[in-house]
Amino acid sequence: MNNAESSTVASDLVWFKSSYSGAEGGDCVEVATGTAAVHIRDSKAAAGPVLTVSRGAWAGFVGFASSERGL
Repeated sequence: MNNAESSTVASDLVWFKSSYSGAEGGDCVEVATGTAAVHIRDSKAAAGPVLTVSRGAWAGFVGFASSERGL
């Protein structure tokens, strides 16, 4: 995806920041869900690049990250 496409996709989405971000902000990511994909961006660079993954890939990542097995 080029930057022009990324900006168009990013402007049409509703972004959510993690509740773990706290009031200070800090190093956070924001996530927006689309019909076929999940979009991830750096909250400090909202106009910057957007990583797009399938909904299945995102579900797998979240499941792994939240499991007790972890790293």
